[in-house]
Amino acid sequence: MAFPFIYLASASPRRHELLDQMGVPHEILRVPPPEGEDEPRWPGEAAETYVRRTALDKAQHTVQWLQGDMSKTAHGKPAPILAADTAVILDGDVLGKPRDQADAAQMLARLSGTRHAVHTAVVLAWQGRTHERVSITEVQFKSLSPTEIADYCATGEPMGKAGSYAIQGRAGIFVAHLSGSYTGVMGLPVYETSELLAEGYP
Repeated sequence: MAFPFIYLASASPRRHELLDQMGVPHEILRVPPPEGEDEPRWPGEAAETYVRRTALDKAQHTVQWLQGDMSKTAHGKPAPILAADTAVILDGDVLGKPRDQADAAQMLARLSGTRHAVHTAVVLAWQGRTHERVSITEVQFKSLSPTEIADYCATGEPMGKAGSYAIQGRAGIFVAHLSGSYTGVMGLPVYETSELLAEGYP
């Protein structure tokens, strides 16, 4: 399948690598965020709604930042914008990116021995319209000892990762079972993304 050229509104190396794996030609847009790295969750907002809203916000923010000024890009031509957001959800709580190692350790202690959900929303913005796909994956963690948590946090890998873990990294050994999309847990579900590109680009 031949994919169109797109702009990736994410600095995530994992999303870049997965698009390369899919054979999607793209350029990374390093758009200044409107606020902190993790957007605040609205009062009473369901976790499932939060991740969809933040992905849509990223796409719309990028459209506004670009405002048709192709000099901000190396490609120099209009093209669809792809944005995504990933949330680890446990008991209705969104476990975002950790503030520090202590915060990461607390998150991993909560995930230890539990089944949690990973939602990744993908949005394609093009010609004034947006198209969306959501991947939902159930992940079962083994029980983690305090030493395992401390050793993992010491690697620095949890930083910048939703839920404080990278399934494609050392945390892969924590996963006892997975039902859904492995690449969705990484941050970009390749099946849903391919369907989105086929739907949202005439």
